Amino acid sequence: MKYVFYAKGHSNVTSTHRTTFEVTMDEEIGIQADCIVGVASDRSIKDIPKTIRKAIATDDTVVEVVLETENASDIIKGRGHHLLTLDHPTDMVCRKSGYVCNRTLMIHADKAAKDLNTALINDLKDGKKLKVKIIVKNIN
Repeated sequence: MKYVFYAKGHSNVTSTHRTTFEVTMDEEIGIQADCIVGVASDRSIKDIPKTIRKAIATDDTVVEVVLETENASDIIKGRGHHLLTLDHPTDMVCRKSGYVCNRTLMIHADKAAKDLNTALINDLKDGKKLKVKIIVKNIN
């Protein structure tokens, strides 16, 4: 299953957070928002189709997020979890840890903001369009 939506970069993207990265519907971010890589998203986590949210909310699901700009891309892989509610109105967070809240899209991600492709982050610092693909695979 695959779901695609769009956001954009922002001049305050620093991408230095060590354990998470986030895409938000918020239009503006401060310099301290070191995990946010995309703003002005046209979708929130609660807008993901129900069939995909149901698949993500299981323990035997692999979740891949593909971040693409005009010059670069990166792929982040993590896991779903049965406690994910996927119902935050504005934010979508991918976490290296196992922490779960209503903003969490995936846990045990193999990358955080600081690990993302430098060319991708440079595009985002320039405010370029960001394509976000969520790919869900059941491992059983």
